[in-house]
Amino acid sequence: MATRTAEIRTPDRAPGTASGAAGGPDRSRWSQVVPTAVLLIGAVYCLLPVVWVLVASTKSGSTLFTSFTFAPSTSMLENLTDLSTYADGIFWRWMLNTAFYAGVGGVLSALVSGLTGYTLAKYRFAGRSAVFNVLLAGVLVPGIILAVPQYLLLAKVGLTDTYWSVLLPSIVSPYGIYLARIYAASAVPDSVIEAARVDGASELGIFRRVAMPMMVPGLITVFLFQFVAIWNNFLLPFIMLADDDRFPVTLGLYTLLNRGSTEPALYRLVIIGSLLSIIPLVALFLSLQRYWRVDLISGSVKA
Repeated sequence: MATRTAEIRTPDRAPGTASGAAGGPDRSRWSQVVPTAVLLIGAVYCLLPVVWVLVASTKSGSTLFTSFTFAPSTSMLENLTDLSTYADGIFWRWMLNTAFYAGVGGVLSALVSGLTGYTLAKYRFAGRSAVFNVLLAGVLVPGIILAVPQYLLLAKVGLTDTYWSVLLPSIVSPYGIYLARIYAASAVPDSVIEAARVDGASELGIFRRVAMPMMVPGLITVFLFQFVAIWNNFLLPFIMLADDDRFPVTLGLYTLLNRGSTEPALYRLVIIGSLLSIIPLVALFLSLQRYWRVDLISGSVKA
């Protein structure tokens, strides 16, 4: 009985599937490695200053500039104590001022932005496009250009060197209004508004009871943007305020840094103060991250 040996044939490879061929595994691997490497480099670039501040805050005045940059020490508690007792604890007054400016300003800005954005998105009136175009132009205007005119206006009514001089300019945010308009247009259906009108609700009541709950994620996003902007603001308080007791933490640490040229021991207080100043921002983002809407930012770019 003749035995036939089965001939094993290797299937032909499809074009482009061989290793090293165009479009093969090597190219797919590189398409994943390159973006990951870029993201890692960006992360290191952003986090390296934070790591430096964290390490430097553990050093004493004698080792701050003499030891290895990223070699930690054991003087953090001492630095924190010295910062808390400096000038009768004025640093914590600066922190409270900053929390007041950023918290109240962020909430009021989110409410104003939400109401304005909702109005521009859901109402038809003469000049609506012109108002929106002016807001877009306001997004492009740097804050440094408006700081001096704002100071002159507030000086005429006697509000400079007061809490109002920092709060009032922070309430209106063209970028926040722009984001709120985009979110209101997509998150609040016209049919729901019409149904509320049929039920006899007032226009303000519709916004407060119907539209605002639907816009909460967008308003939280606006609040976060404005809170961070006010917390890190330096130029406006620098122009408006003269009394140390009303300084935010950014301006207060700047004054300590200037005094460090004659009192080098103050540099370590500035460093640990900078570390403490970013902790509330991190805590806020972690506590509100479930409301964070990356798609809102993407929509504003694509619009």
